[in-house]
Amino acid sequence: MRSPLPRVLFALAGSVAVVASAQDATLLPDVTVSGHYDNAISTSDAASEGAVTARLIESRPLLRPGEILEFVPGVIVTQHSGDGKANQYFLRGFNLDHGTDFASFVDGMPVNMRSHAHGQGYSDLNFLIPELVDRIAYRKGPYFAEDGDFASAGSARMALKNRLQQGLASLTLGERGYRRMLAADSTRVGDSSLLYAIEAGAADGPWESPERFKRLNALLRLSSGTSQNGFSLTAMAYSAKWNATDQIPRRALDSGAVGRYGAVDATDGGETARYSLSWNFRRQSAETAFEFHAYAVRSRLDLFSNFTYALDDPVNGDQFLQSERRSLAGFGTSHTWFGNLAGLASTTRLGGQGRFDKLSPVGLYATAARSLLATTREDRIGQGSLGLFVENTLQWHEKLRSIVGLRYDRYRFKVSSDNPANAGSVSDGIASPKLSFILGPWARTEFFANLGRGFHSNDARGTTQTIAPKSGLATTPVTPLVRTRGFELGVRSEAINGLQSSLALWRLDIDSELLFVGDAGETEPSRASKRSGIEWNNRYVATPRLAFDLDVAVSRARFRSFDPATDLGSHVPGALEKAVSFGVSVRERGPWSGHLHWRYLGPRPLIDDNSVRSASTSLVHARVGYRVLANTRVSLDVFNLFNRKASDIDYYYQSRLRGEVAGVNDVHFHPVEPRTVRLTLSTGF
Repeated sequence: MRSPLPRVLFALAGSVAVVASAQDATLLPDVTVSGHYDNAISTSDAASEGAVTARLIESRPLLRPGEILEFVPGVIVTQHSGDGKANQYFLRGFNLDHGTDFASFVDGMPVNMRSHAHGQGYSDLNFLIPELVDRIAYRKGPYFAEDGDFASAGSARMALKNRLQQGLASLTLGERGYRRMLAADSTRVGDSSLLYAIEAGAADGPWESPERFKRLNALLRLSSGTSQNGFSLTAMAYSAKWNATDQIPRRALDSGAVGRYGAVDATDGGETARYSLSWNFRRQSAETAFEFHAYAVRSRLDLFSNFTYALDDPVNGDQFLQSERRSLAGFGTSHTWFGNLAGLASTTRLGGQGRFDKLSPVGLYATAARSLLATTREDRIGQGSLGLFVENTLQWHEKLRSIVGLRYDRYRFKVSSDNPANAGSVSDGIASPKLSFILGPWARTEFFANLGRGFHSNDARGTTQTIAPKSGLATTPVTPLVRTRGFELGVRSEAINGLQSSLALWRLDIDSELLFVGDAGETEPSRASKRSGIEWNNRYVATPRLAFDLDVAVSRARFRSFDPATDLGSHVPGALEKAVSFGVSVRERGPWSGHLHWRYLGPRPLIDDNSVRSASTSLVHARVGYRVLANTRVSLDVFNLFNRKASDIDYYYQSRLRGEVAGVNDVHFHPVEPRTVRLTLSTGF
């Protein structure tokens, strides 16, 4: 496959040349690196920590809401099914599946779902309206006492806007039946602000079996005060349904049995809904800071999938339904003291988090064309956790500070199963110490050393299971809480005028890897693994109207053990090895604005002996905006600008097509969507 890089660079060079030739596109003598990221010197505790502002979120086109996490440097977001399903995430040598080992929050409310019907840590961000996101604070690694479950590779905390400067109405029309309407506004209610929004969308996609995706979102938010002293009460509602074109085997495409955008089982798809209520409260003075948040969520999912086609059941096929009905509630709180310790400036933070998930029921069922055939397993789960943490920051010297933290989490799992042998109760606890040192700045450059332990929880059903539901064979319960260990050395510099650059060398060890199992559409625990890598992130503001972003991440993932009797090799299947993104933003060139974004996902091993590898994926998205009136703008978004025929994701496993006498090991891929054009008319009121 010929690399698109020369054409990308040509296009980028052309864009830059046009801007540079404009009347005020000369370099300024002193340009502050701001606007897109809040990553200035002395604002973070690790080279890989930072924040994304609303300005960048507003400027870059998004094919799907979940791609908002691609603003986090090094994160790649893909999809292997319908748009109503959670995305697939990659970061730091991980194929994170749908969210395992990457924690996401919206205004303190966790997005990751424990003991989920489809996969542990399932993070569906389709309930999010990107225009209402004010800020994304991100971290990498298990170095922060506030972060608990699922945060070993990283975390992202998305904060919503409390108010809009003016009302917003937008209409987007695109190819293949794409429609999206958004209306949002805020108004004063006494001393508070009331923000309300409603979004509706639909699409068929390029698929031979139309997706018929329909989504409805609504938000109502009452807030008062500031981010340091104030409160917010937010209600959100989301529902969607869709037909899915899942991954297809390479051999079916090569033989012509299935088209590139065709489906082996055209009856796959799903329905989902999510309703939430969340409360945030903050108070801060010169001596102390207090914050408290609480949330309640009700969600449901019915997901029909068929990844192996006719491998297990040549007559009815292998389609299955993963279904759950969930209620969860939780809280988080912390109190911070600003003062002195032994004559040194000191900040001490004490906090706690609690959460309870009730699934009634969560099940796996055999189906054919969405008709129920049999129950594979059905369970009812109660899962609770309580986490406590303490963290102290001590300023030893003007150029040296330390951060010492300790976290302890306690979990309880209770499973009622249709098979009594798989029922039971389990408890587990884990302590996670943290330590960081920050040196500098010198010459607008600072240095970081971070290390810590973290963890992820396993599916509650695995902690009590003794009989495999499909095979009936005896199994051993999995470890409830799996330990991770990581460290990082980093540097961040603004020594070059207008350029903010950070470099991080990191390693992460995990006691139990989670791998995708094709015939069940689930994950299972496997061998311990180790990962290491380097990340280089750059923000360059050439002028107030011209900015560049470049992120490069290279990583290596290996299993820590190898048994020739059972294992083929030491490579971790699906593990990310290379990721690159490059963006150019042009702001307010008269009535014009634009953004060009290139994203590269490198080849990956698909089997542990590395004998089968995925192809790379290189995509370019572009946006051109034109201000028609003072409050009215037209934007043209083009996704997959060069119309690349690449894969969103690749797997390697055994499947069986109709007419085949036995299962065949093959690469199964989900194609990226072809060049897609969308036109948006937005107006303020």
